This record gives sequence, structure tokens and C-alpha cells, in this order.
Amino acid sequence: MMEIGIGLLIIAIGSFGQSSSYVPINKVRNWSWESFWLIQGVFAWLVFPCLGAMMAVPEETSLLELWCSPGSVKAVFYGMLWGVGSLTFGLSMRYLGVALGQSIALGTCAGFGTLFPALFGGMDLLRGDGLTLLIGVCITLAGIAVIGYAGSLRARNMSEEEKRAAVKDFALTKGLAVALLAGVMSACFNLGLEAGGEVLAKAKAMGASDLLALNPVILLVTLGGFCTNAVYCLFLNVRNGTGKDYFSVSGATFLNNVLFCALAGLLWYSQFFGLGMGKSYFVDSPVMLAFSWSILMSLNVIFSNVWGILLKEWKGADRRTIGVLVAGMCVLIFSLLYPNIV
Repeated sequence: MMEIGIGLLIIAIGSFGQSSSYVPINKVRNWSWESFWLIQGVFAWLVFPCLGAMMAVPEETSLLELWCSPGSVKAVFYGMLWGVGSLTFGLSMRYLGVALGQSIALGTCAGFGTLFPALFGGMDLLRGDGLTLLIGVCITLAGIAVIGYAGSLRARNMSEEEKRAAVKDFALTKGLAVALLAGVMSACFNLGLEAGGEVLAKAKAMGASDLLALNPVILLVTLGGFCTNAVYCLFLNVRNGTGKDYFSVSGATFLNNVLFCALAGLLWYSQFFGLGMGKSYFVDSPVMLAFSWSILMSLNVIFSNVWGILLKEWKGADRRTIGVLVAGMCVLIFSLLYPNIV
């Protein structure tokens, strides 16, 4: 039980970092969405994952040697699909705000990202550990649904002016559609991690620390995601004439923007760095290993709603709406504990 508690704590720390990663973006000035998204992606999906992967590489070997394993190409491919989810994930927060946008997208991602690998791995979801996993995911989705209902209550009871004050580009219908697409495609990240299982096994066999051994696989997935995002952002730079963003700002503003994009990238990557470390404490619990993805997504939703409250995105919501929001967060907290109490 102590091992599981340590693993949960590590994942929670990483999750808090991810949920905080969109706060520094508010400090980026005079850059279009596609410009800052690309630069923060350089740090989130290339620089820091590469550093994390290098920390895991055993002596007298290399990343390329680890990647010469079955599943590497598939991990990159799933990463490219996840990249679509990453793009729409950013848009979901543009239209719904940090709290509601992350809640809907991450809830969908939690369900698909947890159950698909279990099904592909041959787990029976109707009995034993499989049933425990299925119930845990259902509890997670119930918590997400309650939080989503709180968001709809907020939208229903607020004037257009109040909505714009909380979230500049608020659009509930468009935001929900984008968030659902983001969640389904983002689930491919966990499929990519599963596809890279032989890379993980090879890293451990060659002496990589259990705490860091997943990092080379994470880099494969984020590399695929970066490709998707870079192509789209550069396309928008050309179409919208925003390629000049990188050169038209003053030196001080450019440095400010790069530093805050780097901070956002570091905070975002911390969730997967923490996931890899946390999962190493679940080796004696197959259910917790399978449920770890859902745990990460649940924590991301909880912390993102805390940030939503701090950023006053729920300002103007009535007592009933706040009560529903808190109830949803409590259900999510229970979902984290459920696999250990059955």
C-alpha cells in the first residue's frame, strides 16, 4: 500500500505541473495562437522529452539502439494521431476555458486511453481485474460528466458579457465538439506508450532505472505529436501571415515569450515524467498499472478546475453550480481510491 501511495503522489505532482502549464501562456505577448503553440511544443514535445530520455539511457548505449525495437514506429504513429488531439485540446480551452475544456477533453481521453489498451491486450472487462478497471473508469467518467454538467449550468445562467469576461472566445457547442474530438485522439498517447513496450523492456534489460525507463518511449510518442502540430502551425503561419511573429517583436518581448513557452513546455512534460516514475511503483498491482492513465487524467481534471477557480473562470456561477462542481471533483477523488478498496 505504501508503494502505491508513493506512486500516486509522484503522478499527482506531475499532474499539477500539467494543469499549471497553460497559465504561463497567458504571459505570452503579441504572438498568434499558432506561433506560441509551436514554440511551446518545441520545448514540451522535443527538448524536455529528449532530456528525460537521455537520463534513462544506460551507459555504453544510445537512444537509437533502444529504438531499434519492434513497436517504435507504431509508437511514433500513435503519437501523430495524438498530435491531432493536442491541437484540438488547445482549442477546447480557447472556447471553454481551462476548467471545462480540460474536463471534457481529459474525461474522454481517460476512458478511451484506459480501456483501449486493456481490450487490445486481451483483458476481460467483465470479470476479475478487468471488471474492477471498467468500474473505475466508469466512476471517472461519472465525475467528468458531473463537472461537465456544472459547466452547462454556468453557461445557462450567465449573460454573453459574463461568458466573454470569464473566457474571451467562449462558445459552448463548438467547444464541446472540439473537446470530445481532442479527448478521443489524445487517448492515442497511451496506445503509443503500450506500443513501445519492447523499447521499455529493452531499456530495463540494458540497465535503465525503473523510475526512468519509460522516458525513451515517451519521446517517441511526443516526436510523432510534434510532427503533426508543427505542420499545422506552420501552415497557419503561412495562411494567416503570422510567420513574422517570431521576428517582429522586440528582443525583450521575444525573450519573455520564449521563456514562458519553455516554462509551459516543462510543466506540460512533467505529467509524463511523473507518470513513468509513478507506474514503477505499481508493478505488483496489474489493476493500478492499467488504471494509471485514468488516474493521471482524473488528477489533471481536478487540478485544472482548481486553476479555473483561481483564474475566476467560475466567477458569477451560483451556489448550485459550484456545489455540482465540487461534487464532481469528489467523485473523481473517489475514483483514484476505488481500485485499492475493492
